[in-house]
Amino acid sequence: MVITISRQYGAGGSEVARLVATSLGWAVLDNEIVERVAQRAGLAPDIVAREDEAAPTFVERLARALAASSQEYVVPELGVAVRPEEPDLVRLTELVVREAAAAGRVVLVGRAAPAVLRTAAEALHVKVVAPRAFRIQLAQQTSGRDARGTEQLMDETDARRARYTRDHYTRDWDDPSHYHMVLNTGWLGLEGAAALVVAQARALGWGPP
Repeated sequence: MVITISRQYGAGGSEVARLVATSLGWAVLDNEIVERVAQRAGLAPDIVAREDEAAPTFVERLARALAASSQEYVVPELGVAVRPEEPDLVRLTELVVREAAAAGRVVLVGRAAPAVLRTAAEALHVKVVAPRAFRIQLAQQTSGRDARGTEQLMDETDARRARYTRDHYTRDWDDPSHYHMVLNTGWLGLEGAAALVVAQARALGWGPP
């Protein structure tokens, strides 16, 4: 049992994920996935700082960290040496996502999890969206930028997420058919969106451990 949360920048997807996880008594993995990937690549946890939305993509930062510390690391589960190149780090990220999903009762945020887990039987894939004005206002609370700067960051971040999904999974990140639910937090609110996800999870018979 796994719930994936994909989100437009500023739509509140991370908070929705945490509300869902709290209601169901599940674990939630958001930026923690970055730390797990770093550890599996042989990097000390503090080498890769906690990702925030304003930073470069996690694979870019992992690549820089790998390149600065060594040329490659052997990952037994993959049977290959991981190099500071995006395709290898994507494969390692897939491994971490699949391990988390196999453990079950977890809410996964981002990392193209709907594509990685597209054949998983017990998975609920959710996309969180909202109008631009709503997203800019919400994102300004954490971005530290003015409205114009926040809007630019929003577009750049969503473009990176779309590119990641397109380049590595040949998928359109914006295609609603790839998700079981597409929820508008501008209309539903963060709590309202989370409540709908929880209701669907419980309708599927999913609950606390």
